[in-house]
Amino acid sequence: MSKLVIVSPEDILYHIKISCQIPNLLEAIATRKIIADTAVKEGIQIEIEELQQAADSLRLANKLIKAEETWAWLEKYHLSLDNFEEIAHTNLLSAKLANHLFADKVEPFFYAHQLDYTGAATYEVILDDEDLALEIFYALQEGEITFQEIARQYIPNPELRRAGGYQGIQQRSDFRPEIAAAVFAANPPQILKPIITPKGAHILMVEEIIKPQLNEQTRLKIMGDLFTNWVQQQITTLEIVTKLVEEIHPQSSPEILSEAS
Repeated sequence: MSKLVIVSPEDILYHIKISCQIPNLLEAIATRKIIADTAVKEGIQIEIEELQQAADSLRLANKLIKAEETWAWLEKYHLSLDNFEEIAHTNLLSAKLANHLFADKVEPFFYAHQLDYTGAATYEVILDDEDLALEIFYALQEGEITFQEIARQYIPNPELRRAGGYQGIQQRSDFRPEIAAAVFAANPPQILKPIITPKGAHILMVEEIIKPQLNEQTRLKIMGDLFTNWVQQQITTLEIVTKLVEEIHPQSSPEILSEAS
């Protein structure tokens, strides 16, 4: 028979405090208040049909297809149906407010930062031995070995090895600065001379440089980034006053805070 552990609200708050989660929690609460207050100020309204669609999207995002899966999820996170509706409402309100504030700023931002949205399809192998990396690079240049062969030999991760070291399509910000500089200056298809970073010697094959396009995915990403930056700026203007009930817990000796000798 399993032992019963009773956890009180005070226990939860105390754990949050001693695990140093209070600052993040306060920022999240402030963010929700900023969004709600600004939405009222800007006249953002939510229709019943929109809220239902947001709730359906929330269920799909959490793979809650059946009713019993939804109930189990609510029980796991100690949520009521009203809480679930509030989460959907908050998500929708954030999306509508972001669109209201920044929809007309996405295109100018995109064209002012096109280089940041240029993509690169690359393959990569990282070696610990710089001399070996250089030797393999010249062998690749001479056609003595293929990139797939070195990937099979030197990549420990099974999935990445099976993919031949393919990294997918990444943007400039996804690379370390020294790697990004070389990748986006390449003339594909091109194998780059080993680039040394703290991770090791990177051998990269640049398969394609993809010109940026303002598609729906990029539009949503830019709008999300602009909205997140805006929220962070709003938070810096706030003075957050907390009112936490102090609890009595065993006190450690004050010497624990003294400097180590």
